[in-house]
Amino acid sequence: MDEGDESMNSFNRNESAEIVIQRYSDMVYRLAFARTGNKYDADEVYQEVFLRYVRKNPAFNSEEHRKAWLIRVTVNCCHKLSGSFWNRNTEPLREEIPFEGDLENTLYYELKRLPPKYREVIHLFYYEDMTTEEIAAALGVRSSTVRSQLTRARSMLKDIIKEEDYV
Repeated sequence: MDEGDESMNSFNRNESAEIVIQRYSDMVYRLAFARTGNKYDADEVYQEVFLRYVRKNPAFNSEEHRKAWLIRVTVNCCHKLSGSFWNRNTEPLREEIPFEGDLENTLYYELKRLPPKYREVIHLFYYEDMTTEEIAAALGVRSSTVRSQLTRARSMLKDIIKEEDYV
């Protein structure tokens, strides 16, 4: 048996939905929260993603394929939610999330000031440890676009943090 056969054997095509949800729930929720910016919308996206997973019961070639599918569906659900009539015509609630340290608290609020597309790539790159090529594949854009968005997001964060230090 060669390496290709061995890797296919380690991938369980028949894993229960419950196991898959446990494995990927944190990733999906964090991405949804990074994209939507609030708990309630992130909860809604989280439920929709796993409801689609259970209903469609898609077949995957590998664990990476499953992860990419979940990321893509999460991003699509976030886009759909942000464009909905309800979201365009309501005022968001102010949320205060307690953090253990001042650094996490400050970073959370500074990231929240970025546009969603920049929060998304920052989250996938730094929190999910994905490469720019993996992010590009998951988001359906070119890797050069992802690199540009990362550069712009870092620059915006730098400006935001500088602005806060002088105030």
